[in-house]
This record gives sequence, structure tokens and C-alpha cells, in this order.
Amino acid sequence: MKRPYVLGIDQGGSGSRAIVLDAQGAVVGYGYQPVQRIYPRPGWVEQEPLAVAASVRGAISAALAQAGCDAGAIAGCGITSQRDTVFAWDAETGQPIGNAITWQDLRTVPLVAETSGWAYAHERRARLGQFPGAYCSAMHMAWRMRNDAEFRAAAESGRLRCSLAAGWLVQSLGQLAENALDYSLTQGMTILDFRRKQLWGAWIDYLGLPRAALPRPVPTLHHFGTIDVADARGGRAAVPVLAMISDQQAALFGYDCRAPGQAACTHGTASFVNVVAGHTAPPDGRTKTYLAWELGGTPTYSLEADTTVTGAVIRWMQEQMGWLHRPADLGALALSVPNAAGVVFVPAFTGLGVPLEDRSARGTLLGMTLDTSPAHIARAFLDSIGYQLHDILSAIAEDAGITIGQLHVGGGVSASDAACQIQADVLGIPVVRAQNAETSARAAALLGGLGAGVWPSAEALPRLEADETLFEPRGDDGRRAAGLAAWRRALDRAQHWELP
Repeated sequence: MKRPYVLGIDQGGSGSRAIVLDAQGAVVGYGYQPVQRIYPRPGWVEQEPLAVAASVRGAISAALAQAGCDAGAIAGCGITSQRDTVFAWDAETGQPIGNAITWQDLRTVPLVAETSGWAYAHERRARLGQFPGAYCSAMHMAWRMRNDAEFRAAAESGRLRCSLAAGWLVQSLGQLAENALDYSLTQGMTILDFRRKQLWGAWIDYLGLPRAALPRPVPTLHHFGTIDVADARGGRAAVPVLAMISDQQAALFGYDCRAPGQAACTHGTASFVNVVAGHTAPPDGRTKTYLAWELGGTPTYSLEADTTVTGAVIRWMQEQMGWLHRPADLGALALSVPNAAGVVFVPAFTGLGVPLEDRSARGTLLGMTLDTSPAHIARAFLDSIGYQLHDILSAIAEDAGITIGQLHVGGGVSASDAACQIQADVLGIPVVRAQNAETSARAAALLGGLGAGVWPSAEALPRLEADETLFEPRGDDGRRAAGLAAWRRALDRAQHWELP
């Protein structure tokens, strides 16, 4: 094969990753570069667009150097990126317009409340697949139209272009064929009527967003443009970008979860659960619904829910409480006691997600005695991850009739055997941890290779390496039920914690 390699890019909120796969699907090169966040005011969180592009360029260079391949040997590229963080640029100069407002930014909270008075507010969740909160791209763009003179002037002159990181990377590192995003990323901008596969015009007009600035929604495989790639020998090539997909849906695809009921959980700052729902959009429920990918004209939908914090609690244990020297010590600390000794920890530091959706809830520790130690609290925290996942999977089963028989896990706390075993014990189903942790970048590369014809069909894609760790559930149903009952009592006490 003349050009046997494919490139996958995963641009996230805290860093950028690139991997190179060979024609057998093996990872032959990997690169990572961190990305800084900017905090101009309390509650504001931004990223500098040129710095994001530079981090991706550095990750690609490192991946190609490790792979030892020429830039010209890359058959195609796929990109997955963070959602909700909108990048804006001038269509004439190609230069960014201001910083990107990230999904962690809270400046649009008043604007979100204002939208509740819109005549069609009751349609938002069904049309968009989620409730548009302060984290949403649509809110960020509406805020900038009101408060950012440069952004508004570019919109009024027709020069403004907006996209997520995936689109900005093609613009800044190469040449856009058009301002387009795949369905999952366009939905990630909270502007797509995902059941109809088109922008929701009434919503866009209500928010005052310029339609000419917004990306065109297209299927997963599409010619988005090219990026300029340089190798360690000084060679250069314009590599076609032939696939895009949003980050969480990419993780699902990268775990080889593509049939209804297959599920994956990515543990990071929060924990995201994604479940394949099939080729027909499921009814509205308590989770987000995504058009995850579309291949060969056939859509695949997924359900998504997140815990509000996971990795953030581990940092709190380390930095605020001093219980951990490093995050990796959590498992050993939790296993130093046989159980939580009656302690229940509800880590609702930023509220509770699915199925309760109570953002006023707060972190709560119950059942402590004078014998309670940091080890018991660490154990109770690992229990709480399992309980939250149990509640999410139960909500999906009740709302969509989908039963999950096995959960794939990766990222963050999943490196701990103790955490994975406790999740299996609480869920009562096997938990599988893959050796390859870069499933989102893997999905981007596979899809890019599919678009380039490296593999003839989705069925022909190489499977994830078989080297994985399986955690079978232990314990009995009575113990599991007692733990869940205590958890639900604690949830009642953690909710509605508004202070006067």
C-alpha cells in the first residue's frame, strides 16, 4: 500500500492528542500537548485559538516522529474535538476573533434563564437532544452578539465564521473546503434539530445568531478540507480531513461499541456514560440524545449522561484535604479498609445530574463516627461512582428500554483496579478496561481511514486490541440493594441545598 497510515486528532479542553494507525489498526505513533485555560474574570473560562492550533500541530509532529512515517504516507485524517467551546474567525483574513468561550464558562447563566420565556422553549430538549444550559455554544454566541463589538461587527459584515475546535483546526492548520461539521459536532453547538438533520432556524433566529456564520451539518464522512502536516525529515503534505465526530461519541465508537445496548464510560473531570441506542432516535428521556454518527446514509443514535464531578473530587482530596500525595494513591487508600463502614459520600460539589438534575444539591458526607478516617471517605467516594453509574443506567433502561450487559471504561480513575471492581460490584455487570486509553483519537483515525478507503467498510475496521482487563461483579444482591438504599437516603439529604 502506497499510503498505509491514518491520522487521528483528539482536541480536548485540557490537551490535544494525535495518533497514527497503520493499515492493521495498530497505534504506531502518539503525541500529546497540553492546552492552557484563561480565567479573565470569576466564572469566565476561555482558550486562545492560536494556542489550541499550535498544541495540535505539536501533537501531530510528535506522533509522526514516533511512527517514523513520512507526511506523504498519511492517507487521511479524522478529527474529534470538545463540544460547546466555540471558535470564531474572520473569513477574509482567517484570523481568530477573540478567545473561545469554553463549556466551563458561566457568564451566560442569565441568558439561559431568559430563554425560558421564549414561545417555543418547551421544544428545546426534543429538538436539540438536550437542555441548552450555560455551557452551550448557542448561548456563548448569543452572548458575544450582545457584548463583543468585534464579533458583532464581523457578523454584520458577513465575515464571521463560527465552529467548534474541529472546524477551527482545519481553518488554522490548512484549508477548509467549507465551513461544515458532522451532525454530532453541529448538535454539540446546540443549533441542530438532530431528528431532522438540519439547523433549527427558529432557535437560531430567536438568539440573533447570523446563519451565514454557522457550519453546515453533514454526515460523519465528508471532505472537510486539508491540514498541512510536516514530518521529522522535513517533508510536508496536505492531508485530507475526511471525518469528524464529537468527543464522547468518538469514545463510544473507539471502544467498538456500535450495536444497541453497548455502553462506555469515560472518567475525567466528570464521568460520561454513552450508550448505543440504534438506528432510530429513541423517545425523549432523562438523558441527552445524540445523532452519534452516520455512515453510508444510516444514522446511529446514542444516549448520554454525566456525573457532575469525578476527577475534580480526587483533586479536592489531594489539594484541599491533603489525603492523597497524588491521584494514583486513591485506590490504595480506599483498599486499606474493608469497606466504607457505613459512610456515604454524595459528591454533589456542583449539583447532581441524571436522573435527579438538581444543580442546587451539594456535597454531603453521612454516617461518620469518631472512627471515620480518610480511607473510609475514599472508599465511600469510589462507591459513589458506582451508585451514580447505576442510577444513570437504570434511567436509560426505564426511559428507552435498553438494558446494558457490560460497561467499557477508560480515563482517569479507571486506571485504579479498586475503582473498576467497585463499579462492577455495584452495577452487577462486568466492567471492561481496554489497554488502549486513547479511544476517541482511535475513532477519529478509523473514521478518517474509512473515508480514505484504507478500509472498505465499517464492518472491516480493525478491532480494539484484545488485551483488556475484565472485572466481574462480586458480592450478593442483598448487599448491593442495602448499599443502594443508603445511597438514596443520602441523596434525599443532599438535594435542594440553597442557602438563604
